[in-house]
Amino acid sequence: MRLRLRLRLREVGDLKLNNYMVFYMRTCVSILLMGILVSVNAQTTSKKTPPAVEKWSVRMANSVLAKSDSLIYYVDRNPKWAYDVAFLGMAIDRLGKVNPKYSAYMETWVNHFVKPDGSVTDYKPSEYNLDRIFPGRNVITLYKRHPDQKYKIALDNFIGQLKTQPKTLSGGYWHKNIYPSQMWLDGIFMASTYMAQYAKEFNSPQWFNVACTQTKMIYDKTLDQNSGLLMHAWDETRKQKWCDPATGKSHYPWSRAMGWYVLAIEDILEYLPENYPDRDALINILQKTCDALLRVRDPATGLWFQVLNKGGQEGNYLEGSGSAMYIYAFARGAHKGYLDKKYQYIASGAFDAYIKEFISVDEKGFVTIHNICGGCGLGGTPYRDGSYDYYVNEKRFNNDTKGVAPFIMAAIELDR
Repeated sequence: MRLRLRLRLREVGDLKLNNYMVFYMRTCVSILLMGILVSVNAQTTSKKTPPAVEKWSVRMANSVLAKSDSLIYYVDRNPKWAYDVAFLGMAIDRLGKVNPKYSAYMETWVNHFVKPDGSVTDYKPSEYNLDRIFPGRNVITLYKRHPDQKYKIALDNFIGQLKTQPKTLSGGYWHKNIYPSQMWLDGIFMASTYMAQYAKEFNSPQWFNVACTQTKMIYDKTLDQNSGLLMHAWDETRKQKWCDPATGKSHYPWSRAMGWYVLAIEDILEYLPENYPDRDALINILQKTCDALLRVRDPATGLWFQVLNKGGQEGNYLEGSGSAMYIYAFARGAHKGYLDKKYQYIASGAFDAYIKEFISVDEKGFVTIHNICGGCGLGGTPYRDGSYDYYVNEKRFNNDTKGVAPFIMAAIELDR
């Protein structure tokens, strides 16, 4: 009897031990499986949501601010009332909704020059320089945000210059007083866009007419009928060494000059009333000009050469400012309905090619744009003859304002 009881107790004990061991093993397996599942889930989540990368527009703007914490000194320690710096300020200001510091970057630059009495440091109306009108567009922006009378005085002074600007016999504005009887494509971006913006903001519709007239006139004066491309400038006297003595046109279509022109048309359309008589004419010019630009793209990259119609010729190169301007113009034109929707896809593909061709990023994440032509002009001293060799041998720079600004604008337009 006692033996049976002992055996029974041993069986019960063994059973409890076995049950405990089973419970223990199941618990260990459950914990192990849970760990595996958590690990897998974490890895899956990590793959689905990689760390956010800043957009190219912001990365480029931050690179500018890192180089110079003030736009006033971005180019030179001796700051100038210059269109290209104003253009960069305008581009960065468009990121103001991302961070107010970007708008402050532009505003500080304007306030450095515009004095309490409305005078503008480094601006001389007597020079009749259309380039000096363009920065006034940023002054309009500030006046709308902070309606200080000093801004309005400055704005009216720019209009004062335009009222007395010398003209060709056909009515075209001289580009500068030192370039008599000459119209340059650049001048439409520099002055006609200001006229249109001023006309809208201050109910002065007469300036819509002047802006449209200048834009149409220079198209007729510089157009190459065979290619649809526009030459850099036109000399009414036909005496300059850089021009064709029969037509007065310069001999080559410079990439950035046409870039200024297509951007100018889109800016003017932005301010022009929907029912304005010249609106359709400007859209038609924009469409024909952009179609011509498509025909001279580099077939390998989809980008544009410094001398547009000489792709592949010795010395020519893919240029960073004109290419950025066309990408921006194509994307914006498609968004606004001025251009066919195909231009949106062309712009997006060209933007990808632009990153590969022109952009480098250092270990700190700062962006550099390469191969930007510093500048090209005609005539002057020393004399610039407008030859092919002249255009392809002007100095190139990294992160020049005239390439950085349209790149930022293109990136914003494409949400990249």
